Amino acid sequence: MIDNKAILIPDATYHIYNRANGNEILFAVDENYRFFIEKYKYYISPIADTYCYCLMPNHFHFLIRIKSEKELEKHIKTGSNLTGFQNLSGLLAKQFSNFFNSYSKAINKQQNRKGSLFIRPFKRKRITDEKYMQKLIHYIHYNPVNAGLADRPEEWQHSSFKDIINESRTGFILKDEIISWFDDRENFIYCHRFPPKETGIENI
Repeated sequence: MIDNKAILIPDATYHIYNRANGNEILFAVDENYRFFIEKYKYYISPIADTYCYCLMPNHFHFLIRIKSEKELEKHIKTGSNLTGFQNLSGLLAKQFSNFFNSYSKAINKQQNRKGSLFIRPFKRKRITDEKYMQKLIHYIHYNPVNAGLADRPEEWQHSSFKDIINESRTGFILKDEIISWFDDRENFIYCHRFPPKETGIENI
C-alpha cells in the first residue's frame, strides 16, 4: 500500500512522484523540462541525493535519498535557500512545497492560468529493499516507452538514463551507485532492453 503522506526523514530513500491536475500537462515545451530540473536542483539537491528521474508530459518520477542529519544541519546553517530553519522539523516537506510552488507560479504566468498545477499532496513511498529499488529504476526509465513516446529509454531526453550510461557525463545523479546495483554498465543497459512487466514491477 502506498503511503502518500510518508514522513521524510534523514538517510531514507523515497520514490517521489506526482502528476498534473485533471487533464493538464506539466511540460508543454522543452524549456519547461529544463526549468523544472533547475528548480529541482535548487530546492531539492541541498536536502537529497538523486538516483534517477523521468519527466513525462503530465507526471514525473524521482528516486532520491534524503541526506544525513549532519549534512542537513550543515545546509541549514550555510545553505542559501535553507536559512531560517533552526531544526529539521518541517524542512524536508517545506523544500518540496517550495519547489512545486515555484514551478507552478512560473507556469501559471507563462500560460496565463490560475490554480494548482499539481495534485496534492505529492506522492512519496519509502523504499527499503535494494532489489525493489533496482526494479524501480528500470520502471522509472521505461515510462516513455510504455507511454509510446519512445522506442527505447535512451531515446527520451527528459530522464536520467542517458546521463547514467554516458561515462563522460557528470551531474547531480549518483550514477556510479546506480550502475553498481546492476553490477556494471553493460548489464544496466541490457536490463533496460526489456519492459517492466518482465520484472514483475509494472504496477508501481
